Amino acid sequence: MKKAFSVLVVLFISFQLNAQWVPTANNPNGEYVYCLAVIGTNIFVGTNGGGVYLSNNNGASWAQVNNGLTNYAILSFTVKGDTIFAGTEGGGVYFSTNNGANWAGVSNGLTNKYVYALTVNGNNIFAGTYFGGVFLSTNNGTNWAQVGLPLNYIYSFVLSGSDIFTGTGDGGVYLTANNGTNWVQVKNGFTNLYVRSLAVNGINLFAGTFGSGVYLSNNNGTNWTPVGLSGSYVYSFAVYGKNLFAGTYNGVFLSTNNGTNWSKVNTGLTDTLVRSLVVSGSNLFAGTFEAGVWRRPLSELTGVSTDVEVLPKAYTLFQNFPNPFNPSTVIKYAVPFESNVNIRFNNSLGQIVREVSEGNRQPGNYEINFNSSGLASGIYFYAIKAVSSDGKNDFSAIKKMILLK
Repeated sequence: MKKAFSVLVVLFISFQLNAQWVPTANNPNGEYVYCLAVIGTNIFVGTNGGGVYLSNNNGASWAQVNNGLTNYAILSFTVKGDTIFAGTEGGGVYFSTNNGANWAGVSNGLTNKYVYALTVNGNNIFAGTYFGGVFLSTNNGTNWAQVGLPLNYIYSFVLSGSDIFTGTGDGGVYLTANNGTNWVQVKNGFTNLYVRSLAVNGINLFAGTFGSGVYLSNNNGTNWTPVGLSGSYVYSFAVYGKNLFAGTYNGVFLSTNNGTNWSKVNTGLTDTLVRSLVVSGSNLFAGTFEAGVWRRPLSELTGVSTDVEVLPKAYTLFQNFPNPFNPSTVIKYAVPFESNVNIRFNNSLGQIVREVSEGNRQPGNYEINFNSSGLASGIYFYAIKAVSSDGKNDFSAIKKMILLK
């Protein structure tokens, strides 16, 4: 009995030692990791001087994929289907359609080439620049035009339904509901207007500041409330189900209740300046200041469940609520596999009135807020198109909704 107890103790200690962050093999050590992105099973790393690294084996090995790049300081990524766009420090925007094997520059009209943030909304690509405002391309980056106010220091974007939010270095958060034509400052409740990172989870919008922690809005940015990590410099977020991860100057933190409480999850991490986070498959990856890329299984982290029973078993598009509605309604959907999701809105004549690119979604339940601003009363249809990251599953569905003004 004593011998069996000893074995159990050894097994317990062994598990505890293994339950930690581990550096990925052959990883870009010594490089400042600015950004991370995922296409299917491919993980991309953007560094401060080594260009782009790629792993297609969950971080077991990395290869530099810089053919065609003339600027190796990669500040931002965004993904549109199988195309990845990279924003650089002084070199504008590049894109690759073959997982980084070849890159081409696409910066015509981009008068400021310090691109700190990128995002995609339908066919629109947005570039946020350092002291140059926001630029829009409607033709995959071939041409760019400045949109809206020449905002300063654009550090982040996030999509919430058909709305786009941007975090700035001197004005807090701005919102556009018309693809950048107009921007509205939404800063009520902020005491620090240096917003470095943004994330959305359902109706909850999170803003990470430099020095004042995390702020939460659950009314589309109208009001903000501080929700912890006070004093922290929050560089990045990652969302997995109900779990919100924050990458900060002091490592990685996790909240399972929308920021009310936070837990430090740094065990094994030797460099705690975490600039970027991304979920890929069953792992969370962290990009650090000097120690490259680290990996940790989501199943090890408190509050994260990989139990298939709590995840959707099938693709589903739910009926909007309320219906009829005015001025806004909530649309929910579920994805059982990691999938790229797009939602299109048509009027009764079949004309597209809105299109929302939800981007790459992990298995789970999601919702978007649809605002009817600029639309007349009548019957509308919303359709979802979801394609699993491995290309083996796809789903489409359409439902009717009624707008009464």
